[in-house]
Amino acid sequence: MIKTGPQHPPMSQFTVKNNELMIGGVELTRLTARVGKTPFYAYDRRLIQDRVAELRQQMPPQLKIHYAMKANPMPAIVQHMAGLVDGFDLASAAEMMVALDTPMNPDDISIAGPAKRPQELMQAIAAGITINVESTNELEAIAQLSGQSGIRAQVAVRINPAFELKASGMKMGGGPKQFGIDEELLPNVLKRIKALNLDFKGFHIYSGSQNLKAESIIEAQQKSIDLAIQLSDFCPTPIKKLNIGGGYGIPYFPGEVSLDTRLVGEALAKAMDKFHMVNPQSEVIIELGRYLVGEAGVYVCQVLDKKISRGQIFLMVNGGLHHHLAASGNFGQVIRKNYPVAIGNKMNVQKKETVNIVGPLCTPLDMLADRMELPVAEIGDLVVIYQSGAYGYTASPHQFLSQPQAEQLLV
Repeated sequence: MIKTGPQHPPMSQFTVKNNELMIGGVELTRLTARVGKTPFYAYDRRLIQDRVAELRQQMPPQLKIHYAMKANPMPAIVQHMAGLVDGFDLASAAEMMVALDTPMNPDDISIAGPAKRPQELMQAIAAGITINVESTNELEAIAQLSGQSGIRAQVAVRINPAFELKASGMKMGGGPKQFGIDEELLPNVLKRIKALNLDFKGFHIYSGSQNLKAESIIEAQQKSIDLAIQLSDFCPTPIKKLNIGGGYGIPYFPGEVSLDTRLVGEALAKAMDKFHMVNPQSEVIIELGRYLVGEAGVYVCQVLDKKISRGQIFLMVNGGLHHHLAASGNFGQVIRKNYPVAIGNKMNVQKKETVNIVGPLCTPLDMLADRMELPVAEIGDLVVIYQSGAYGYTASPHQFLSQPQAEQLLV
């Protein structure tokens, strides 16, 4: 009996026709001809629509869903999202300009992140979006800019809770953190907001990301809501918005299983009922980026050369870590693991071989697949990396070694 290790989950969100991967209803080779070059990122708009619709069915009906633009700020995607979600959450003034070009109401847009520049704060105040305050110094800076401009700033307090999101890829709350204000300081901070006469909106609690365990997300959401209830009596005005963050992950690596959002939704409905007993007029918000777009995107590059070195086969492609840092294992991974990969124009080829897929950069870090079994590929074939809709293009060092840029398209 042949023993096999953990396998990637099937990438069944994309269909196959005539041996080719279909993206947005278009065969991969035809799409490549349409783009005119490789490498490129392609995002399937129908998959994004389906993901948002499915999530709405599984979450409480009164829950607001915001798109965290940092996952993928491509303007075409943000425009598309404006008709699907209830708001945007931003991480920079540049993202704010993209968001404000859409029909989204500024009242449903917020900006977060440590070390916001004074100019960014002023832009946010002028735009009428909510600023998630990350420190007491930032609070004073906002108040000063608000007074100078004569525009009353809208603020929410980002809380660094005492708890963390267990089993998350990146922990953004609990312990000492650059994100948010420690929860034990909140009573005095809320008094200061009242004294400064700022427009208090509520709280933002984002404790972690890339989590596939429903029980961990449920626990963090319940604790976030309990914390907001405890702080309600200290607020200068009733809480209007409670953003409990996101953290919903997608499976990238062998052995990982998709998050059961149905369980999360059922538990969240009960927690929201508890919260609305104290804050009946408040909106509860989740902000999701990766979960909404990550599985709808692929990265496509082309085989330029093929060789054997001491018994191992190498496919040399025209893309790499400069376009897709995460797939190379150089974006926060402790141990490098392979993303799911396919030969996009040979989807049903039965003959397989074990290969390494490497890019054109003069560094051994430029590897997109390490000893993966794939259909036999030749020069000219198209390598596809799944799960590439989030933290791909903009999370990568495009200028490294001055290689050509990748393209992006929404299909």
